[in-house]
Parts: sequence; C-alpha cells; structure tokens
Amino acid sequence: MHHMRRAADIRPEPTYTNNSEKFLRCSMVDRSAGSVHMGFGLCVLGAGGRIDTHFHSFEESFYVIAGEPTLILNGRAYPLSPGTCGVVPVGVPHAWLGPKNGEARWLDMLAPQPRTPDLPADTFFLGAPETIRGGETDIRDPRSRHFFRMTDRDIDVDSLKVGARVDAPTVSASMATALLVYSGISVKMLVDQRLDAQCHTMFMVDYQPGGAAHLHDHPLEEAYYLLDGEVEAVADDKTYILKAGDVFWTGVGCIHAFYNRSDRRVRWLETQAPQPPSRHSYRFNRDWDYVQQKLAAAAE
Repeated sequence: MHHMRRAADIRPEPTYTNNSEKFLRCSMVDRSAGSVHMGFGLCVLGAGGRIDTHFHSFEESFYVIAGEPTLILNGRAYPLSPGTCGVVPVGVPHAWLGPKNGEARWLDMLAPQPRTPDLPADTFFLGAPETIRGGETDIRDPRSRHFFRMTDRDIDVDSLKVGARVDAPTVSASMATALLVYSGISVKMLVDQRLDAQCHTMFMVDYQPGGAAHLHDHPLEEAYYLLDGEVEAVADDKTYILKAGDVFWTGVGCIHAFYNRSDRRVRWLETQAPQPPSRHSYRFNRDWDYVQQKLAAAAE
C-alpha cells in the first residue's frame, strides 16, 4: 500500500481552534492514507500566533522549513530557524509561538499515530504559554539534547572529508552523527534515539544524479516530503514523478524504489515508524531473486 499527495492539494486548515491563534495544519499522512503508525503533517503559524501549552501521549518531532517560530519546551524557550529539528518526548509540556514577522512553516511527525476524536484523548492543554525569556538555541550545549540543526555541510560529502574545528557550531562528530553515503545517496539522521525519540526516526536524504535505491520493502512505514528537485518513485508497480512540495508514503511491505534520472540533486525529508529493527530493516528484491536463481540452477 502507498499514498501520494501533490503539493497543490496540501491545504493547511485551522487546528486546535480553542487553544491556538493563527495556527494551521494539514495532515498529509494518517489513517485516511492507509497508515497505522504515523501522523505526518505540514504546520503553519502566523506572526504573533501561538499554540497553548499542552502535552501528548505520543511523541512529536519537527523540521522547520521556513520562518522563525519559538518552541517552549518544558518551561524553556527555544527560538528556531530553518533547518532546525528536534523531538518533543511523550508527556512533556510544550507550546509554540509565532515569529515576529511573516509566518513559520514546519513539518511534524507524530508517533504512535494520534487517535481519532471518538477514542480516548491523547492531547491535553494546560493554558496559555507563559512569557519566557528567549535566547539562542545552542545545539552545542549538551543540555539541548532534543535539538539538532542541519546545514548543507552536514550532508555534503566533500565538506566532510576534512575535520571540523573544535569550536565548529555542530554536535560532536561520532558514529551516531555520521553521514551515510551509498549508491549516489547521502543520508543524514536528524531525529532518533540520540535525541530521545523512541517511536520513530526523521532524516534527510540527498540523491545525486544517477542515484538509485532499487526495489525493496520494510517492516515499517515511511513518509517522504520533497524539498528540492524531482525523483522517479515506484511503488506497487506504479510510477510517479515527485517534485518539491509533494508527499509520498509507503506502508509495511510496499515494494518501492527511487531513481534520480535528472541532472541535479534531489533532497527530501523522510520519516519512519516504528523505528527500524537492528537487522533486516531493508529487504531488497534483487537479493532474493539471486537466491531463487541459484536454487533453480542447482535443481537443473
């Protein structure tokens, strides 16, 4: 099972109307798309807007794509900017404040999947957010353990061939923060257990011209939000051309593939739920086709 939604069909609507101001959200992946593990949406918060203090029985991660909202997390204000991402753990009070000017836009990922209105509540509001002194969101500070800020350098192989300065404005380099590169594809993890997410992951994917992930499936769901370029996507024997602003989703067992047949880079934000198992999170058709061919040859 899979789902595709074009950018033109993504229309944020007023959300949390009794507990917010100037806040809009479009649910892009949910039960209506066939998902059972995730809620994936596009959020918009206008200048001077707010979402009151609240907490969830699910975890929430975010990636800011435009504007400068402020997240008040557990009583502390964190001004955010494009490229900033993070996670709000289960049961942690938080609120959102709109930018001074313009609007802020971010992608949110919710897991386990939020409940429908006919089921017991999963979101609990505590009142208007307090006025809290803001400051820089310093991701180098180990106390900012729920946040990360991705720059182009973090996913640029050439930039990472040399060591970073000791005072470089990023998290300390380690295997947990490494860039994974294969088959013309670069993958940079943004949100996982390192940031205290337990139910899902969020990461950035770059495909160079000619980059390909051949037919495969997973024991988990994936959602993809195209940020730049265009890519050929195959799912359940159907082919799509995805462009910036489009959303794609593949369910458990959906056989899918991606091919960058253009002459420019493709970039998307990807989420997974549940978190991948330690082994066998990918099942490539070609590997098992090879086994089948060997067995057939041996039987002749």
